[in-house]
Amino acid sequence: MFSLFRTQAVANAASLLSIPSKLIPQSIHNKVLLEGLKRVFHEALEDGDFEFLQDRWLKVSINDIGLSWMISFDDGNLIVSDKPQQQDVSFSGCLNDMVLIAGRKEDPDTLFFQRRLKIEGDTELGLEVKNLMDSLDLDSLPKPVTQTMQKLASFVQQGLVEQPLQTSVA
Repeated sequence: MFSLFRTQAVANAASLLSIPSKLIPQSIHNKVLLEGLKRVFHEALEDGDFEFLQDRWLKVSINDIGLSWMISFDDGNLIVSDKPQQQDVSFSGCLNDMVLIAGRKEDPDTLFFQRRLKIEGDTELGLEVKNLMDSLDLDSLPKPVTQTMQKLASFVQQGLVEQPLQTSVA
């Protein structure tokens, strides 16, 4: 019974989340993302590890729920823009795959070669972004954040295993 619920939840998560995500103003999405990034990458920001994004723009899109963000770095601070910018590199994929990456249940390289994660634009910049994400020590995050990411990713992974779903990028 629970496995059927999990399979259905994983299969329908994007369609269920796309409606409320469209009702929330982009400025609120941006603010929440910015605060989350500041907390997650606190050490990297202090160490200047984001300088490679100075005057450059990263676009991150979750295609199946219709969300995207523009991220940059200026004068020691991360920026999440409300306005469309010319991106230098973009990462895009579906919700389930992004959850799997965040919870370290799937490797971005694997998803890229399976065409489930799309990376376009400046490949050197994309590699720097990927390497920064890979260098993040999950143990340095607050335990509730780490546990939530890992449990959610396990939930998605198990739901996909129980009934394989098509998760390719459109």
